[in-house]
Order: sequence, then structure tokens, then C-alpha cells
Amino acid sequence: MIITKTPFRMSFFGGGTDVENYFKENGGAVLSTTFDKYCYVNVRHLPRFFAYSTELSYSKTERVTDVNAIQHPAIREAMKMLDMHEIRLSYEADLPARSGLGTSSSFAVGMLNAFYALKGKYADKRKLADEAIYLERVLCNETGGWQDQIAASYGGFNKISFGPGGYEVLPIIISPERKKQLNKNLLMFFTGFTRFSSDIQKANASSELINKNVILKKMYGLVNEAEQVLTDNTNDLDDFGRLLDTSWKLKRKTGTSVSTNFIDNLYMRGMESGALGGKLLGAGGGGFLIFYVQPQKQDSVKKAMNDLMHIPFEFENGGTRVIYYGPESYDAI
Repeated sequence: MIITKTPFRMSFFGGGTDVENYFKENGGAVLSTTFDKYCYVNVRHLPRFFAYSTELSYSKTERVTDVNAIQHPAIREAMKMLDMHEIRLSYEADLPARSGLGTSSSFAVGMLNAFYALKGKYADKRKLADEAIYLERVLCNETGGWQDQIAASYGGFNKISFGPGGYEVLPIIISPERKKQLNKNLLMFFTGFTRFSSDIQKANASSELINKNVILKKMYGLVNEAEQVLTDNTNDLDDFGRLLDTSWKLKRKTGTSVSTNFIDNLYMRGMESGALGGKLLGAGGGGFLIFYVQPQKQDSVKKAMNDLMHIPFEFENGGTRVIYYGPESYDAI
């Protein structure tokens, strides 16, 4: 039996510039971190006592005798890609799927990590990120960027740069005290809406926005500005929050499905009650809303958001990991 633990991520700046057809021509970067909410993938070989050869448990249960009959596209294609047979797989998570935290990519990375471990093979972070990108973007043909798979695999607070040659993961060099203060100044709330990121990405891609590339270029520039705020102790940390506000206002212009009247009203309530900035995490449409709030204003913001669930969190650095390794002998029929 193998159990993997893979973190979710929150992306602060640069989202949208990590899409391949954009960054191959224009370059791109994101500033993101993983945090202490995880998905868990449990995989073992299924004993040959049953009328089915594969059992999957996620939001539904599947029992099949043919891998091609699996309905979950990522599991089906991953099993075919790595030649997996006769398995029982279960998935659990600390937070709901389709909520803007890269949950599907965290699952993909954690699943691949578990599959390799079950085969008795080691896969490093780069391999897991690359193969998760290939799985979701090519084999499953899902619209989206590359940042989620990379963040889930590597973990930590990073600037991820994109270009014609691929990507580079650069840890943010920030003092522990400053990083802890940033963490304290961020409040996350669940809006109650969940959606498929790929659907939002497709809707936004089809939007008639002539100046979208101009907006993405500005969002790309904010990545370096935010990095400077974090790494230079002479800068005001509160500028990180103000930049979040600038970035969110730009993000809203990149597609008609990024925000809704409901989300706009929530954001306005947060800002009017004392937040310096914030954003909806992920591609848009719903999920988790994050605000940067000075400590003395946090009670006011929480009161303004009292109809939403507040989710405390802490940054994490580990990325995907195998937390239980129980090797199994397996003889293919």
C-alpha cells in the first residue's frame, strides 16, 4: 500500500501567463505558495477475489474490468501511461475540489507519485510536475496553465518563470519573520461555489477581449514587483496587499467568467471593512476568496464576511510526498 500527501496551492500574481500558448511567445511568471491543506491518494493492488479488476473511490465509486472503461479521465489516462493494472485507489482531501486551489493538479501529482512508488520506482519533483502537465493538458486535453502541477510537486513559496525553454522554480528568499507576518495578514474565505477550472479557462479564452495580452503583460510585471516587496525588508509589506488589489482588477478584465456580481459584492465588502487588497483564487467564477488585512482590521473583515466560512492556514514547504510506503509483490497475469 502507498499513501501520498500533496498540498494545495494559492497563486497570488501572474495567473494566466502560465498558459503555454501565451508564455512561449511572451514569457510568463507566477508567484505562489503551497499551504497546509492536502489531498491524500491511497493505492494498492486489488486482490483477485472480485468480479472487477480495478476499484476507484473519489466523489463516486467505480469498479471496472477494463481500464478503458474508467470514467475519471485523469485516472484512466495515468493508468494507461504508467501501465498500471489491478489497483484499488481512494482519494480524500481537506478542502473541496473545483475551488481555485489547484485541487485536480494536486490529485494528478499525488496519484503519479503513488503509482511510481507502487511500482518500486522513485520519481523526482521535476518528473512528477512534467508528467502531471502532460497528463492533464495533453492526454486529458484540459484547458489551463502549468503552475498548479509544478506547485503541487515542488511545494513552497516560489516564483515560477515560464518561457520557450520551459519553466524554472525559484524559491522566494524571505526572512522567516517576514514570511510569518505575511501569512498572518492573509485571510481566506470559502464563497460556497465550486466550478471546473478548465470550463472557466475555456469561457475566458473565447471572450472577445482585444487587449487581453496587454492586460496579461501588466499582470506579469506585477510578479517582479511583489517579489521585491517580499525580499527587500526596507519595503512596506502592506504593498503586497495593495498589489493584490491591482492584480485582481486586471484579472477581472481578462474574461467574462472571472467574476460574478456575487463575488464583486463580497470583494467590495472586504475592502470597505479594511482589507488592502485581495483576489479570488484560481481561474475565477467561485471558490476561495483571499484578502490581505492588517492585524488591527481583521476582526472587522471577518465580521463583514460572517456569512462565509473562514479557513485558517499556514504556508508549507514540502510538496508531494509518500507518507506511507508498504511495498507489494505483484505478478501480472
